[in-house]
Amino acid sequence: MAASDVRRIREGGDLRVFIQKIEGAAGGSLRFFFHFMLLGDCVEVALVCEKTERSGECTLAHMGDNRVVLTETDYNLYAAFHLHSVRNRTQTRVMALYGRIPELPHSFLHRFESLCRKHGLGPQHILSLSTQDPCVLDRQ
Repeated sequence: MAASDVRRIREGGDLRVFIQKIEGAAGGSLRFFFHFMLLGDCVEVALVCEKTERSGECTLAHMGDNRVVLTETDYNLYAAFHLHSVRNRTQTRVMALYGRIPELPHSFLHRFESLCRKHGLGPQHILSLSTQDPCVLDRQ
């Protein structure tokens, strides 16, 4: 993940979420299944991101008002999303790369870095969360 305000995706941040599954919902919307830590416990959530008039765009209300755009995917191995979040009148841009396998090859990571740069996010804004999911670590 990458964020214009990295504190929001660091440990304890409100946008530090771990996606488990993304599936299509009614009317072209997307359903995101994810979990995050709340007061030391894993909390599982399913939210529907409502389709808008724009292709690949949906909105959801979670920790603020959010606009999500699918920026790139191959529909089999990976998907990259751009999130524009407004919380307490503060705007944050987030990029997220999700794969169907635990670790995507480095070529995908380089591609993600390029996508981040296009959205004004440099290497200092990127955090790898692929091995940081505390809910999965608790189960091992």
